[in-house]
Amino acid sequence: VSTQSTWGLLTIMSYMLTPSILLLKEGTDESQGKPQMISNINACQVLVDMVKTTLGPRGMDKLMHCGGSVTITNDGATVINLLEVIHPATKMLVDIAKAQDNEMGDGTTSVVVLAGELLKEAKGFVEDGVHPQIIIKAYRDAQRESLLRVKDVAMKIDEANRREILIKCAQTALSSKLVASYREFFAEIIVSAVEKLEGDLDKSMIGIKKVTGGSVTDSFLVDGVAFKKTFSYAGFEQQPKKFLNPKICLLSLELELKAEKENAEVRIEKPEDYQSIVDAEWTIIYEKLDLIVKSGAQVVLSKLPIGDLATQYFADRNIFCAGRVPEDDLKRTAKATGATIQVTVHGITPAVLGTCGEFEERQIGNDRYNLFIGCAKAKSATIILRGGAEQFIEEADRSLNDAIMIVRRAKKCRAIVAGGGAIEMELSRHLREYSRNILGKKQFIINGYAKALEVIPKCISANAGLDSTDIINKLRKAHAEGETNRWVGINFNAPSGVADNFKDFVWEPETLKLSIINAATEAVCMVLSVDETVKNPKSEQSQQDERKKMAGGAHPSLGRPMRGKGGKQFSLFTAFHTPT
Repeated sequence: VSTQSTWGLLTIMSYMLTPSILLLKEGTDESQGKPQMISNINACQVLVDMVKTTLGPRGMDKLMHCGGSVTITNDGATVINLLEVIHPATKMLVDIAKAQDNEMGDGTTSVVVLAGELLKEAKGFVEDGVHPQIIIKAYRDAQRESLLRVKDVAMKIDEANRREILIKCAQTALSSKLVASYREFFAEIIVSAVEKLEGDLDKSMIGIKKVTGGSVTDSFLVDGVAFKKTFSYAGFEQQPKKFLNPKICLLSLELELKAEKENAEVRIEKPEDYQSIVDAEWTIIYEKLDLIVKSGAQVVLSKLPIGDLATQYFADRNIFCAGRVPEDDLKRTAKATGATIQVTVHGITPAVLGTCGEFEERQIGNDRYNLFIGCAKAKSATIILRGGAEQFIEEADRSLNDAIMIVRRAKKCRAIVAGGGAIEMELSRHLREYSRNILGKKQFIINGYAKALEVIPKCISANAGLDSTDIINKLRKAHAEGETNRWVGINFNAPSGVADNFKDFVWEPETLKLSIINAATEAVCMVLSVDETVKNPKSEQSQQDERKKMAGGAHPSLGRPMRGKGGKQFSLFTAFHTPT
């Protein structure tokens, strides 16, 4: 017995003396398991709670104060972009919101709110001990079934009524924006602008010029191109400012005498040689100008500067010119007028010149604009946006951008669904019926997915001051009565708060809903698949040493911010030393 006790004691002592194996640096923060997953979900909920009040036609605005600028908006993408989110899990929601904005132009708030509600439903299952992979698999099954249902119930766009349908889609997109009171006015402008584009519907061919002053209804669409008057030299005022059916020449070259570069050296033997160099420069510039005049062009635009000599030369010959034209405006002018941008003045033929019905330099607000109107082959358009306050115009610009993207998508997808939470309630009903044929834990999880879809109409009604519980009950009852009520959604014009939104022209493109469901589900599955977070910050001592090194030995009592490598800002905190 004594021998066994001795060996047991030695075994315990050898185990205790075994050195621990360190794989990570000292100070590394490592979190894993169920608490870490719940922590990630809670962090995402903070972002969701911040943006969910902006959802819907009567959503609230956010005042974002960043540096010296102030932004007032209820656009989810703008709010999220202005937030400096640092939590790694929450950044996934930021990424899907940005992707949704870039791809569809609208639905950024919806995708974040839906993802947050899916995570909220998953949180209960995680706390009950359900493995995350089971939740992910059930969510993907629900996602697949939802996508099939959307495609099944979507209504195809009738080619005969295409324009009317596009206008209704634009009005629906604008109904939740600051310019909702003018949605009929702007919807006509937006659809007319999109119809001018080529088959690829390149959005960059639609320009939006913001002019402070006047009323919102003073905004108008230019059937062509309009851009702000560029910098001009002496002689510009002598040029004509209006032409009918002019020939337009677009250039990408300088038309001015170039100054010698620094430290340039020219060796000459006699003064006459210097005069010959000067004469050669003048000969070159005059040769360029003569070739442009002989081409018959009446309007000359260039991306590069047009100097005072060329400006006066063109003025003497009744030719309008403008230099330093922004590249995007020059490209849109080429699309509208049919001109080809030239990099040389040699070989300018009538085939490379463009034309328009009328060119005019017009005063709009406090600025002068160059307008190319009546372009017969116009493949671009410009919206002149007016308004009183600068913040209002900026928000109107963002609103029009979203509506333009929605109209583009509606024109491409050729199918629409009803908005106002109608399609989400229909998907929720369908998933509940689908889950009855599923055995095991997946049935409860798919039911949770169905419940999460109801967050969209719930937020819309809550943000409007309605009783969200009462509204959801009415919608559930209507959708349970059969297929004839599948488009019943929230409608503020109805006495009961719910109505058939398809009959009331609350329409959205099919691809918008497909994108929201896909993006939200993918983000949720990614968050749920993370069970460990490893943070490896530098030790406090190394940070202090680095700060001292970057500060160049500055005294630690100096509390002003310094700039380190890569432009990162850090602070030297005030320290008080007690004498010993």
